[in-house]
Amino acid sequence: MDLRYTDEEQEFRHELRTWLDGVLPEIGPEPHRQDWAARRTYETGWQKQLHEAGYAGINWPSEFGGRGATPTEHLIFLEETERAKAPYVGMNFVGLLHAGPTLIVEANDEQKAKHLPAILRGDDVWCQGFSEPNAGSDLASLGCRAVRDGDDYVVSGQKIWTSFAHVADHCELLVRTDADVPKHRGITWLIMDMTAPGIDIRPLRTMEGSTEFAEMFLDEVRIPVSNKVSDENDGWRVAMTTLSFERGTAFVSEMLQTMELCADLARMAKSITRTSGVAWDDVGLRRDIGRIAAELDALWALTKRNISEATRTGLVGAGGSVFKLAYTDLRHRLGDTALHLLERASLSLDDLGELPSGEHVQGRIHGLSMTIAAGTTQVQKNIIAERLLGLPKEPKVGG
Repeated sequence: MDLRYTDEEQEFRHELRTWLDGVLPEIGPEPHRQDWAARRTYETGWQKQLHEAGYAGINWPSEFGGRGATPTEHLIFLEETERAKAPYVGMNFVGLLHAGPTLIVEANDEQKAKHLPAILRGDDVWCQGFSEPNAGSDLASLGCRAVRDGDDYVVSGQKIWTSFAHVADHCELLVRTDADVPKHRGITWLIMDMTAPGIDIRPLRTMEGSTEFAEMFLDEVRIPVSNKVSDENDGWRVAMTTLSFERGTAFVSEMLQTMELCADLARMAKSITRTSGVAWDDVGLRRDIGRIAAELDALWALTKRNISEATRTGLVGAGGSVFKLAYTDLRHRLGDTALHLLERASLSLDDLGELPSGEHVQGRIHGLSMTIAAGTTQVQKNIIAERLLGLPKEPKVGG
């Protein structure tokens, strides 16, 4: 494992940093988080700029329009865009990070030619129709049904937690095409046009006040059989390909944001007054922030190790689960420390006075989702126990 950057990688960093410094002053302020039309224009516009400069789909293979960057170059890209406070991938994340890479691996040539360039250019936004009210962690229990009718599947059912469904053009959709076989074997991965008749999208308001998630009701939606990716009833394997892209560099941007939150917390503690001085005078608070900062450094080293392993083997392995488990716990403790420091200011989702308090309050609420997002804490523990520690599988209930 080599965690040092080569001369070529540092040259790539310099090239990217120079480009970012030149274009970012011209893109304007980020729209309000609930102005979805403006956000789509802003975020897809940024994607178009990345595409024109040759940075779109930076880790996609060059034969599919990407840059063919190594995992280390991808890490540098994420480091530099976060340092420069460039727009996040935002509502493009499903297409760029999940659907697009899955299509590269699993789709036929016609599907690739139709969808991959549109994703890279920022023309199309994708959402993910996987989870259901009764099929979250146990995704294979999904019941959204697809019945073959000539050249179409007729799909009925419900999906939930569908990010950006109300602004999406296409959906990567898991449906049940055979109810008479073991649940993992009767699932198919489809591409659904979000303008098709029969789709009812109902936004869900989160604790933060955001409506980026939605529940989606499908009432006899007709999807061409030609939109099937891989074989019928092979969708579980394709879905595992999709979910594998959530590992590796998937949390790098959020990790970098968390490191900045920790530094910002220390800065706030030095400015918030208390009866006898400032909050930073509290030895216990300094210890808590220092411990979080040290653990973030350790997780950053683990991130580089995971990327180094992915460079050698093409897989992250159990290190991705170790990172996710530790990072989830750390985000909770960082949020709790922030709320302790902010006291009454922690009751507001917006900044108060000169304090950037709103970001920390929203961060604590966001941290709650980390026990579920990209693989639940329980699932990560099972992966670590079985694949890393070699422990026996948890016995089935009643087995």
